[in-house]
Amino acid sequence: MLARIPLLLEPQPEGGYTVTSPLLQELITEGDTVAECLAHAEDAFAAVTEIYAHWNRPMPSSIYFDDSAGPLLIEAVVPFPESEEGLPA
Repeated sequence: MLARIPLLLEPQPEGGYTVTSPLLQELITEGDTVAECLAHAEDAFAAVTEIYAHWNRPMPSSIYFDDSAGPLLIEAVVPFPESEEGLPA
């Protein structure tokens, strides 16, 4: 089973991002790049599921979806290639 978790990546003045989830208030992590944030968010989600299990608290039902039902649609944040003038190519 897979989980769909909304993430908020907030840029920090010193660089990098703080990662939170409006759906799981206990999920808080950080990273220097978007890719690092996503990897850390996966680890943080694992910790949150352990906390919920310990508290005998159900996870929000809206995060679950059946991964065997067909194609998986995701959105990704990726760097946009820039031209020599610094504009999108």
